[in-house]
Amino acid sequence: QVQLVESGGGLGEAGGSLRLSCVASERTFTRHAMGWFRQAPGKEREFVAAISWGGGGTFYADYVKGRFSISRDNAKNTVYLQMNSLKPEDTAIYYCAAKSRGMGFGNTYDYDYWGRGTRVTVSS
Repeated sequence: QVQLVESGGGLGEAGGSLRLSCVASERTFTRHAMGWFRQAPGKEREFVAAISWGGGGTFYADYVKGRFSISRDNAKNTVYLQMNSLKPEDTAIYYCAAKSRGMGFGNTYDYDYWGRGTRVTVSS
């Protein structure tokens, strides 16, 4: 069982930056590809970004491409989401997720473990 704990959310301003972190409890962290999803009020959870187990492959949703960056530090069992050029529409609860099998990365069913989320609010 992999436990994931997100942090770094809070209030940001439009055009500003925030950095989210997700720490995994499992020593086999390096065997998992990782993803970030978000869920705004009244909307479904949507894909934001994903990174391969080794960090060599990264994938982004079109609405964050060029603004957000995902990275990981396997020595610290941590994955990051650097969010720049924030927009009010980025306001959501952001969830970290881990997957250990399969090729897909853009849907919630591709992932096996989830954190409880961290709230991000972007003011205009």
